[in-house]
Amino acid sequence: MNGRELSAPSCTMETPTLAHVETPTLAHVAALAGVSPATASRVINGTARVSPRARSRVEEAVQRLGYVRHRAAPADRRSGSIAAVVCEDDARVFTDHFFARLFSGVRRELGDDRELVVLIVGRAGRWGTVAEYLRGGRADGVLLISAHGAPAMALRQTGVPVLLAGRPLWTTPLPYVDADNRGGARTAVDYLLKCGRQTIGTIAGPPDRAVGVDRLAGYRAAVGDAGLPTAGLITYGDLHQASGEHAMNRLLDRRPDIDAVLCASDQMAVGALRALRRTGRRVPDDVAVVGFDDSPIAGRVRPRLTTVRRPIEDMGVRMARELLGRIAGEASSGQGVVLNTKLIIRDSA
Repeated sequence: MNGRELSAPSCTMETPTLAHVETPTLAHVAALAGVSPATASRVINGTARVSPRARSRVEEAVQRLGYVRHRAAPADRRSGSIAAVVCEDDARVFTDHFFARLFSGVRRELGDDRELVVLIVGRAGRWGTVAEYLRGGRADGVLLISAHGAPAMALRQTGVPVLLAGRPLWTTPLPYVDADNRGGARTAVDYLLKCGRQTIGTIAGPPDRAVGVDRLAGYRAAVGDAGLPTAGLITYGDLHQASGEHAMNRLLDRRPDIDAVLCASDQMAVGALRALRRTGRRVPDDVAVVGFDDSPIAGRVRPRLTTVRRPIEDMGVRMARELLGRIAGEASSGQGVVLNTKLIIRDSA
């Protein structure tokens, strides 16, 4: 796994080939301590008397390797907890309504029978700590949110069922639940075309995230089917307001004739509205604006945002349902579950 390495504190034993194993096992502990696996097991589990010298060597080996005993709970004695591992910085988790809505759906499905434990690891990640937590039997399953490939596979190696929030950009056997981002973007552009818009731009999301890739793909497909060019009409943002404003200014510089823009998030759409207002463009008369997500700000901003609604609470419900099924050993509904989106028409387009 790509988390922090399991490094060894200073001690007198020297077995360098074992001191940095990525996932230490009982056999590694026994080899480093110079005892049999049975003796190492007796020390770790406290099931029988062992000589003080052997006990000391085993305990020292456990400390050096960072070994965590795997407490695989039997079917009738599970931990009763589900871990939501979020690969985002604390500030975003506590300020972005997406996470609150997603967790609300998860909690609704879990009911009173299971606890939801939220582990925020940040983008840099504290994967070693999280993996040890999971190997310790403290969660029956993992909902992995905003992760990239290597961390996801590292958590899979803990032996705990893992389900992804959102379609992964990498090849993986892990199941996921997502919204139809591509279809939602296509529906939005088709609506703009029906309204008579001919020069439709987009402020796409980050190209290293599935939501950015899929929403841009939907835009390209719809504009391409209409036989319209996209030269100078595609810019990128980071899904936040400031980047939406800057991207809209770039679009206006390149294509002052632009008459509509699809933004990959409501936050960027709000930034686009600000840029249009400052340049004297009227919305929607001069330029129509469509957002994505139908977040609370879409109904508060003026003009109110036309936007693609992503069923975030329903995603949380389905994620919890799919994960609980896998924990129980039930047949899955498939590798990926994709929920429908819906265009919500308001005042901006």
